[in-house]
Amino acid sequence: MEGIIGNDKSSCSSSSTVPGPCLSKYVDPSSEESHRYYLARRNALEMLRDRGYEVSLEDINLSLQDFRTVYGERPDVDRLRISAYHRSDSSNKVKVVFFGTGKVKVNTIRSVAAEILSQETITGLILVLQNQVTDKALKAIELFTFKVEIFQITDLLVNLTKHVLSLRHRVLTDGEKKALLKQFNIEEKQLPRISKKDAVVRYYGLEKGQVVKVSYRGELTESYVAYRCVW
Repeated sequence: MEGIIGNDKSSCSSSSTVPGPCLSKYVDPSSEESHRYYLARRNALEMLRDRGYEVSLEDINLSLQDFRTVYGERPDVDRLRISAYHRSDSSNKVKVVFFGTGKVKVNTIRSVAAEILSQETITGLILVLQNQVTDKALKAIELFTFKVEIFQITDLLVNLTKHVLSLRHRVLTDGEKKALLKQFNIEEKQLPRISKKDAVVRYYGLEKGQVVKVSYRGELTESYVAYRCVW
């Protein structure tokens, strides 16, 4: 898509026998912008749902056309924000904030935090960026008293858990983890590990010590399961 709608003049052939405008001139750049925001917001909603938060199915199933009707071809990122409570704990509230294309600086982070905290109490914050975040901004984020996660918008253009090649992951409860360790008579440190930087771990927002059950199913091999401990 980017190769088609980009500004690369080489896409217009100078040797064409039929003069006319380049194909890219017929494509509205704002269409790509709204499409990226649409996909990122929808997948962020699905990610929250899979983490156990209450989200609207109507919001998740919003069509691209309806999204553009509501938010426009060039959406205001402040209107894309999402707030959601956890289904099993109403005191657990997460906020998703989208940023524009500019570099994220410390003053930007401080102003966003001040605005949010003056309006509501949250226990988690997810930042969806399109550019780099400065070192000073990262240090400011570290001072927050709640968990802050950072995603690039490209991380959310596709829901990786729905990919045809994706393995099925299920997060174990504390009770299930305890039963697993007892069943095999092992300690947590003896479980195979999975990095906190793993895409699936980040999708579910897992912390060190949590365990996921991974189900494998191959065409040439029998189905089997494995367990991985976040490390």
